[in-house]
Amino acid sequence: MNFQLTDEQRVFSDTARQFARTELVGLARELEENDRPVPEAMRRRYGEMGFLGINIPKCYGGLALGHLEALLVLEQFVQVSPAVAFPIFESATGPVRTVLHFADESLKKAIVPRVISGEIVVAVAMSEPDAGTALTDLKTRARIEGSQIVITGQKRWCSGGGHADAYVVYARMSDVSGSAGIGAVLVEKERPGLTFGSPERLMGWRGIPSADIFLDDVRVPVQNLILPAGGFHQLMRVFSLERCGNATLSLGIAAAALEESIAYSQQRRQFGKPIVDFQAVQLKLAEMAMQVEAARLLIWRAAQTQSQELPSTLDSSIAKCFANEMVRQVTAMGLQIMGGYGFSRENRMEQRLRDAFACGIAGGTIDIQKTNIAAELIGRRFKQRR
Repeated sequence: MNFQLTDEQRVFSDTARQFARTELVGLARELEENDRPVPEAMRRRYGEMGFLGINIPKCYGGLALGHLEALLVLEQFVQVSPAVAFPIFESATGPVRTVLHFADESLKKAIVPRVISGEIVVAVAMSEPDAGTALTDLKTRARIEGSQIVITGQKRWCSGGGHADAYVVYARMSDVSGSAGIGAVLVEKERPGLTFGSPERLMGWRGIPSADIFLDDVRVPVQNLILPAGGFHQLMRVFSLERCGNATLSLGIAAAALEESIAYSQQRRQFGKPIVDFQAVQLKLAEMAMQVEAARLLIWRAAQTQSQELPSTLDSSIAKCFANEMVRQVTAMGLQIMGGYGFSRENRMEQRLRDAFACGIAGGTIDIQKTNIAAELIGRRFKQRR
């Protein structure tokens, strides 16, 4: 068992780190202040650099490398900010993977190359006002009428809502209750009947837009069908990779908090010496480092230990859950080390603390990851409705 990265993996990580820290620091502050997403011109630069197609096959314009390589790049961008990293998160671990795994070849060729070039963004529309954690309660319906699919419903908490160019919409496609009636359809932003609510004002993840989505008899060609009724469990299998992406968002935020805390503790002086000379600060730094490294190893294990090209539910849930809890603790310790300077918006630590809480809510809450873990250990799902 080798825990060392290959020379090629180090090159990818170092290249991403250099690009992110020389090109994106100013943009990250701008996105945070104005709550705007990465502009298309910069997304296209990501595409030109190959950052959006690392783990996508060459036939669609990707580099055909592994999930670990994609997560290494993602971590370096997240260390600058989740907002500048989000296009990579979406392309490497997000809804375009659903298209890649399950859509017809014609839809793959129409969508995937445009995503990895930075031309378009694809978001996922899963949750609804009454169906978040209880996702199988969703009410959005899709019916096939001849050569078209007609979709009606409302979606909420869509990262990219109102900004993305296309949406992977989870919908009920038959009268069968529960997961057995659920499938997925690709809906382009310009389709008549598709409208958006006001942008959400969130505690963190500024620069990652979110808004309600309203579908009023939206019609798309039947070729936009990704999975028919009964495809819910396949959709959730792909979600294992998104859990690794979410965990990497947590890891990047925490790693940046640790790095800033180490630097600050050596510069800040009190009682005539750097505060790093005080044992209380040393213990915090050590605890932060242990948690960051543990999360990193869990994520790498999940990315490398794959079944049918995807991480397992158990490994990805453990990685996400641990990383989601870890980042809240690490950023809180980082803020405490910096004291009033950490609490000030002139520095980045307070933003990292706010961003940290989003990860354990998005993509399945911390508590749901724990029920996933228990279910995998026991070998059966637990019926919450009984």
